[in-house]
Amino acid sequence: MKHQTLEQLHSVADVRPLTPLATRTQKIERWAELLERNPMRCLSALTGTEYLYPGMREQARAAGSPITVAFEDPLLRASGLQSDTYGEAKRFFQISDWQLHEIVCSCHAGATMQAGWAAGRVRRIVTGNRILAWLRSRFMQ
Repeated sequence: MKHQTLEQLHSVADVRPLTPLATRTQKIERWAELLERNPMRCLSALTGTEYLYPGMREQARAAGSPITVAFEDPLLRASGLQSDTYGEAKRFFQISDWQLHEIVCSCHAGATMQAGWAAGRVRRIVTGNRILAWLRSRFMQ
């Protein structure tokens, strides 16, 4: 491998540094876009996240999960995503346990899910489900 300066690389390639995503919405949109790139991709679900003790839930992960898709992306890693664990996804995307559970838990999709299905769930974090929000506000006070 030959060492080249950044200027030399510019002569043969379009080299642009990654600009980290700044907002929660940008990060979530990026995650949905990554999942939509291959909507038929089979992803692994995490099992029983709602039953895990909080400390165990934070460390939970499944190889090939929707969170793994996010962690494989250089832009999301440059923006601060540190691993593909449940707790890290919750922190990085600034989402609740309930929201992340809806995306990754096996009780919604079975042991596996298609990436397109997961993308729809991710997008709902930004667009919201108005009926569920209304029900939650009425009954979960």
